Amino acid sequence: MTGQKMESASQKKYELPPLPYAPDALEPHISREQLSLHHDKHHQAYVTGANADLEKLEKARQEGTEVDMKALLKDLSFNIGGHILHTRFWPSMAPAGKGGGGTPGGALADRIDREWGSFDRFKAEFTKAAASAEGSGWAALAYCTMTDRPMIMQIEKHNTNVYPTFQILMVLDVWEHAYYIDYRNNRGQFIDAFWNVVNWDAVNKRFENL
Repeated sequence: MTGQKMESASQKKYELPPLPYAPDALEPHISREQLSLHHDKHHQAYVTGANADLEKLEKARQEGTEVDMKALLKDLSFNIGGHILHTRFWPSMAPAGKGGGGTPGGALADRIDREWGSFDRFKAEFTKAAASAEGSGWAALAYCTMTDRPMIMQIEKHNTNVYPTFQILMVLDVWEHAYYIDYRNNRGQFIDAFWNVVNWDAVNKRFENL
C-alpha cells in the first residue's frame, strides 16, 4: 500500500500555468519579448527545478540511498518559491485601461486607507520596498490574519524574509530577468511601469476571499 501511494504521489508534478493574457497585452509597459522570456524560460526553470528536486527525493526513498538533505531542501524551497510567486505575479497584472492600472476599489481600498492613511502612502512604501530589495527579490502585499492587517513584505530571492502563513495578495518581481530587456538595469523605471498594469480587481478578489 505504501508503495502504491509513493507511485501515485510521484506522478503529480508542478506545471507552468499559461499567461492570463496575450504576450503583447502589457505593452508598452512590458514588451512581448520581455514577458515571453520571463514566463516561458525563467518561470519554467523554477517548475523544472522543483520537479527535479522532488524526483531526487523520491528516488532516494525508493532506493534507500542518502542525499544531502540540507542542500536539496534549500534548492526545493527556492524553486517552489519561484514557481508560487510567479504564479501569483502573472494575474496580478492586466492590460492598461482594460483592468490594469489606476487605484484599488472595494474592501481593499478601504483597508489600505485604514492602514496607510492613503493609497499614495501605500504606493510609496511598496515602491521603496521593491526598489531596495537586495540583489534579486520581490515586493509583496500580504495579509496577516492574526492581526487582521495588510503588510508589505520584501522577499529576497524567492524564499528569504517570507512571513510564514501570510496570504499574498499581490507581488512584484524585481529580479533583473523581469525587466532587463525593456529597462536594462533601471529597476526604478520598471517599478513605475508596473503601477500602470496592476490588476486591482484580481487583488481585491483575493482580499475578499481571505
